[in-house]
Amino acid sequence: MSETLKNGHGARRVRGLRRRWVTGSIVPVMLLLAMVVVIFSAGVTNYYFGAMQDGLVQQARAEAGAFNDYFMDNGYAEYLQKATQSTTDFTNKDRIELQFINSVGRIQVSSTSSLKTGISPGTDDIAQAIAQQDTKVFTGKDPETGENIMAVSSPLFYSGKVVGVLRLVTSLQAVQRQIMIAVAAIFLVAVLCMALIIISSLLFINNVVEPVAVVSEAAKRISAGTYGVRIENRYKDELGELVDNINDMSLKIGQNEKMKSEFISSVSHELRTPLTAINGWGETILEDVDSDPEQMRRGIRIILNESRRLSTMVEELLAFSKMEDGRFTLQVEQMDLQAEFEDAIFTYRELFRQEGIELEYESEVEELPFIVGDPERLKQVFCNVLDNAAKHGGAGKRISASIARENGAQVIRVRDYGPGIPEAELPFVKQKFYKGSSKARGSGIGLAVCDEIVELHGGGFTIANADGGGAVVTIRLPEQE
Repeated sequence: MSETLKNGHGARRVRGLRRRWVTGSIVPVMLLLAMVVVIFSAGVTNYYFGAMQDGLVQQARAEAGAFNDYFMDNGYAEYLQKATQSTTDFTNKDRIELQFINSVGRIQVSSTSSLKTGISPGTDDIAQAIAQQDTKVFTGKDPETGENIMAVSSPLFYSGKVVGVLRLVTSLQAVQRQIMIAVAAIFLVAVLCMALIIISSLLFINNVVEPVAVVSEAAKRISAGTYGVRIENRYKDELGELVDNINDMSLKIGQNEKMKSEFISSVSHELRTPLTAINGWGETILEDVDSDPEQMRRGIRIILNESRRLSTMVEELLAFSKMEDGRFTLQVEQMDLQAEFEDAIFTYRELFRQEGIELEYESEVEELPFIVGDPERLKQVFCNVLDNAAKHGGAGKRISASIARENGAQVIRVRDYGPGIPEAELPFVKQKFYKGSSKARGSGIGLAVCDEIVELHGGGFTIANADGGGAVVTIRLPEQE
C-alpha cells in the first residue's frame, strides 16, 4: 500500500526540538546581548564620568595654581577680594559652582549664592585636599540637597601651608540623562537584534520541525505496519535527502514484506506439493495388493525425487535462517574441489536423464590442486546450481558443466540452453525471495544462499545470459597462495 503524507501533520510531536533550539541557541544569544548592554553601559558611564572628572580636575588645578602664584602672597584681604571677584566673574556658573573654602572646611565665597557663606559642605574631598595637599574628587549625594554631584577640591597655599581650598561643584543630572539616553539606545538596539534573531530562528526551526514532524509521523506509521508510506518531498537540501531516504526505506520495507508474504506462500506450496506426492504414492504402494513391480519402482522413484527436493529446500531454509541471524559459518579444510563437483555431476546426471535432460561435463585439466573450503557448503552450491539449471533451463534438454583453472582460481561454469533470464531481472536474481517472472517451483532463496557461501570463501558467484541462448552460472574460488 502506498500513501502520501502532507507536510504539517504531527508538528506538535516535536515541541521538544523547539525547546532544545531555544535553550541551546536563543538563550546564549540573549545572554550575550545582555552582556554587551551591560559592558556598553559601564563603558558609557565611565567615559562620561571620566571626561567630566578630568575636565573639572584640570580646571580646578588651573584656577588654584593661578591663585597660588599671584594672589596668596599679598595677604588675606587681597586673597578674599580676588576670590569674590573670581566667583562673580566665573563664566561657567550656570553649570559649575565655584567655592572658596577656608582651612576648617567652611565656605567663604560661592559663585551661586552668598547664603552659602559659612556653611560646611561636609564631603570628604575637602578634608583630603587639605590633609594630603593635593587635588581630590568627590562623587555622590550632596549632604545638604541630596542631589548627585561631582566636586573637585584643590588646595590653596600661603607660606607653604594649606590655608584653604578652591572647590568646583557640578550636578550630575545632565550627564546621567545623557548616560540614560545612550543606555536606552543600546538597549533598544539589543531588543531589536534579539527580536530579529528570535523571528529568524523561529522561521528556521519551523522549517526544520515541519519536515521532522512529517518524517516522525511516517516512521511511526511504518513501525505500526503501514508499509509503503511516502512523504511529499519539497526540499532540496539535507532535509530533502532525509525525506528521500525515508521514502526509500518505506518502499524497500514494503517490498520486503511483500516478498516475505510471497515467500511464505511459495514455501507452503513447495512443501505441500512433494508431501502430497509422497503421501499419495506411499498409500498407492501400500494398497497395491498385486505388487506390480513397475508401478512400485515408479512410485519409489517419485518418492525419492520428492524427498530429495524436500531435503534441498530444508537445507536452503536452514542456511538462510543462519544467514539472517549471523550464525552462518564455514567448516573449512583442505578439499578437492574437482572431486566434489564431479560427485554432484554423477548424482544429478542420472536424475536429469530420467527427465530427458542431457548433462555434459568437461574438465580442462586432469587434476587440480586442493583449495581451502567447506566441502558440504560447496556441494550445496553445486547441487542448487544444477537443480536450478534443470528447473529453469530444462526446456533446452541440455546442460553443460565444466571446471578449469584461470588466473590463480578454480572456475566452475554451469550452462543451460533454456530461454535465459530477462535482462531487466538479471541484477535481482541473487536477491533473497526474488523469483522474477519465472513460473518454476522454488523458494527464491537458493541463489542468495549460494552467493553468500561463495562470498564467504572469498570467491565470486555470477549469473549471466550465455551467447546463443540460455543462462550461465560462474563460480570462481581462489587457490591457496
